[in-house]
Amino acid sequence: MLNRKIEEKLLLWKKNKNHNPLILKGPRQCGKTFSVTRFGKNNYKNVVILNFIQNPSYISIFSDSLEVDYLIMMMSTLLGPSATFEAGKTLIIFDEIQECPNARTALKFFKLDGRFDVIGTGSLLGVSGYTDNVKSIPVGYETTIKMYPLDFEEFLWANGVSPNVIDVLKQCLATETPVPEALHKRFQDLLLQYVVVGGMPAVVQAFIDTKQMNDVLQMQRDIINAYRDDMVKYADTGDKSRIRECFDSIPMQLAKDNKKFQYSKIKKGSTASDYEGSIKWIEDAGIISRCYNLSITELPLEGNAIKEVFKLYMNDTGLFVSMLEDGIQLDILQGNLYGYKGAIFENLVADIFSKMGRSLYYFRKDSGLEVDFVIRYQSKCTLIEVKAENGNAKSTKTILKHPEKYQVDSAIKLGNYNIGRSGQIVTIPTYMAFLLENDNVGRLK
Repeated sequence: MLNRKIEEKLLLWKKNKNHNPLILKGPRQCGKTFSVTRFGKNNYKNVVILNFIQNPSYISIFSDSLEVDYLIMMMSTLLGPSATFEAGKTLIIFDEIQECPNARTALKFFKLDGRFDVIGTGSLLGVSGYTDNVKSIPVGYETTIKMYPLDFEEFLWANGVSPNVIDVLKQCLATETPVPEALHKRFQDLLLQYVVVGGMPAVVQAFIDTKQMNDVLQMQRDIINAYRDDMVKYADTGDKSRIRECFDSIPMQLAKDNKKFQYSKIKKGSTASDYEGSIKWIEDAGIISRCYNLSITELPLEGNAIKEVFKLYMNDTGLFVSMLEDGIQLDILQGNLYGYKGAIFENLVADIFSKMGRSLYYFRKDSGLEVDFVIRYQSKCTLIEVKAENGNAKSTKTILKHPEKYQVDSAIKLGNYNIGRSGQIVTIPTYMAFLLENDNVGRLK
């Protein structure tokens, strides 16, 4: 059984005595329903679940009055004796709430009533078209939490790595001490497995149970096809083909030396006005994240982002790799990295950072100066270079030589090596990227 961090957040939500109904949003098949159901069974006497995709008839419950007593009566009628409603002891789950916009509106009335806790889960709550159908989004009466596929630390847990072992990594990072070789090799292997498996719960479980990469790849491609089906089902008619074209162009966009997203690579002569809405749709569906170029390497990063210049990364690297040609999974697991190596490992780091809740930024000048990522780390602007194999980080060194111009005096190089330092640059194995939070204490001077 996979342990998920989201359940800790759900428990904190419940412990807040004045909590609102909760909206848990995230991409399809990232584990929302399973996690919310397990949380409910562990923390409430009664759990009532309405899945609006599996049982479209439930939508009719919300077609008339949204008064809570009426809704409870209707739910009891349709669900029968399996549904028990006790004040203070019942969690109601509206699963796939995007299928029933009136259920979203009803959250306000459940909050004002106060007898029952309510969680709505949804995959496409932010996309264009859904919000148009909601009579009244209950602003001020709901709390929203984002959920992602398994992050790398959760993947480690799933593969039997205990928190105590992860604490060893944290201590090595804090003291800039090389990771013991046996552990180092183990984490390198697990990282490559995460690259090809990713974090979709069903895919991870299948990998752990069988280690059959053919099955893993088929499941990933089924998920990709489900995303494409959603684009056809939920997008406005005029946007369907453009959304698909944007989505299918992502591997090609990342394979370029200059990974800035270029509309002309989708279709010759295209501009932002043709496809910006399509990118926003995919982003709002939780499938991709944007990484914005910075005008200057200086905090606050958000204030220096150039909104019209960005790269796109898939939120799950395993799904990204599944979109590439057959055989690349085996190459990665064997350490044979070819043409896509830069794209794969940049997407990996973007995956790790975005699942930590980080906004993504990079730095590139027309002169050719380019740094893969820029983050706030230990209250400082810090450069991040990603190297699938050893590299000299020329741009980073140039920037560090001119602190008066770039306002940066520290950098981290992520790659296939152990912990070390060369002047202002700390080298860290890529599998440690998930530890790069402000409360971790690597001595970046």
